[in-house]
Amino acid sequence: MALVLMLALGACARSADRPAHTLRIAATEVPHAEILRAIAPQLARQGVTLQIRVFNDYVQPNTEVEEKQLDLNYFQTLPYLDEFNRAKGTHLIPIVGVHIEPMGGYSRKYKALAELPIGAEVALPNEASNEGRALLLLQKAGLIRLRDPKNALSSLRDIADNPRRLRFRELEAPSLPRALDEVDLALINTNYALDAKLNPRRDALIIEDSRSPYVNYLVGRADNRNDQDVRKLADALTSPEVKTFIADHYHGAVVAAF
Repeated sequence: MALVLMLALGACARSADRPAHTLRIAATEVPHAEILRAIAPQLARQGVTLQIRVFNDYVQPNTEVEEKQLDLNYFQTLPYLDEFNRAKGTHLIPIVGVHIEPMGGYSRKYKALAELPIGAEVALPNEASNEGRALLLLQKAGLIRLRDPKNALSSLRDIADNPRRLRFRELEAPSLPRALDEVDLALINTNYALDAKLNPRRDALIIEDSRSPYVNYLVGRADNRNDQDVRKLADALTSPEVKTFIADHYHGAVVAAF
């Protein structure tokens, strides 16, 4: 309830009301908000205050930055941002890439992909860039074949071969961990996996490797990308201290991209 109230109050604020040297930034909790909290003292010593708003979806953080209710967000990959801008007519821009969260495939019913039965039910994120990402991971595992094996925005219509006759359920990304008891396999973004106390390196039956192109970016607008305080935040997010924090806290489940 407190979070809902905070978000509602934040929606009433405008950039013109932002105190000097304060950055209002949207983030999902794990690992984004955790990383931001870790660097907040460093930024405070440079005269920059972070106001971190935690969201549990992938739409509001972009909408509120576009409308200048917030200054920045930190939660998304470049393919997702590009698709969001195209679909919603927004004008958000990437500022700096920070880390990779390898997407993984999880199951509470099976210990290995080879155990998946014919006709297994597989849950996927229901928006274009993450669904395409999940399908590419299934292709890498040999479970399906896509018409264009490199298309990051492939959809279910682009499956050319499905030898195990997998059945697909498209769900909102935050709900995927809760679906694990209902499906045979779920493709889950690492931030939601960590929220659900899943250990990607231990629990995932398949996972992207560190060469994944899906880097998570700090995102803003053209009018603030060169703001002095924004540049300080970008520098802090790509500092040796953050690389060490990521390595020490996430043990390979999150990987620095710089």
